[in-house]
Amino acid sequence: MDSSHEGTLRDPAAEFRTTSSYPWGRVSGVTVDFTPDRAPLRSWLPGFVALAAIWGSSFLFIKVGVAELHPVHLTLYRVATGAVTLLVVLAVLRDRLPRDLRVWGHMLVVAAFGVAVPFTLFGYGEQRVESMLAGIWNATTPLIVLPLAVLVFRTERLTVRRAVGLGLGFVGVLVVLGVWEGVGGAHFVGQLMCFGAAACYGLAIPYQKKFVAGSAYSGLSLSAAQLLVATAQLALVAPFVGTPPSPAGLSPRVIASVLALGALGTGLAFVINMRNIRLAGASTASTVTYLVPVFAVLVGAVVLGERMTWHQPVGALVVLAGVAVAQGLFGRRRTRPDVVVPARTVEPAAQG
Repeated sequence: MDSSHEGTLRDPAAEFRTTSSYPWGRVSGVTVDFTPDRAPLRSWLPGFVALAAIWGSSFLFIKVGVAELHPVHLTLYRVATGAVTLLVVLAVLRDRLPRDLRVWGHMLVVAAFGVAVPFTLFGYGEQRVESMLAGIWNATTPLIVLPLAVLVFRTERLTVRRAVGLGLGFVGVLVVLGVWEGVGGAHFVGQLMCFGAAACYGLAIPYQKKFVAGSAYSGLSLSAAQLLVATAQLALVAPFVGTPPSPAGLSPRVIASVLALGALGTGLAFVINMRNIRLAGASTASTVTYLVPVFAVLVGAVVLGERMTWHQPVGALVVLAGVAVAQGLFGRRRTRPDVVVPARTVEPAAQG
């Protein structure tokens, strides 16, 4: 990034506020154009790839974690770890948590459907399906976001292009499921749970955009609040789903997976994503969604030795093509590099 642009962002906390008021940087059915001064590829590409690797590996860590932990307890530990991580970052940047009670009220919904429920559903799902397949289902989130944003929250308009993208994505979902082979069994139920997790993101994202994204608080502040509320929600539920094993009873790899999910997949990943948005722009940064399932498949195959049938990766490609069409990535006109369009929101890229 050139020195003139750096000079306008001296305050780190202000930098986060100007780049995003929308937590997680997840991708919805519509992206927001935000084009900063042209930054060299080498300045943001390593962080872009690292973010895709971290979020793609999250499904591996979930698979390892649910081998010894109940999905609810795994989610509680990872969310609590992520909350602590973001609180530390808040302190370092001298940012603060929201003080508006209305924001905290909306966080009850955002935390439940954006964190607690989908994270837990992915845990339940990965007790029945491969981690790589969970990563593929995660990529269907934008296909759920758009119709809800159009029909329920009225924050977007349905165009012919977006309708075509949704239709193409739906075909991809059917291909992933392999509906011609029949449905049923634990594997199918696991896939539905992973799809349910993506559906939760699809509800949380437009809800955030309508009720939370316009607030004056930074994306970091809102995300920390979201994780704190989700931690409280999970702490209330966890005692009713069994007694968690003591830390001494957990294997080192499960403990490492929990720490990686929380500190890396939730904490550090957020900071990296904000940096990518600042350097490359929101539209470019949002395309990390297309790499996340690739890393999920690669990590699952290499580390866990997982295998999938031919129609699952083919269906994933069709889904991603549908997302790309809905987002207008094909034939998009580039914004002039010397024009800066203020970013009001950054569409949240669903992570596992």
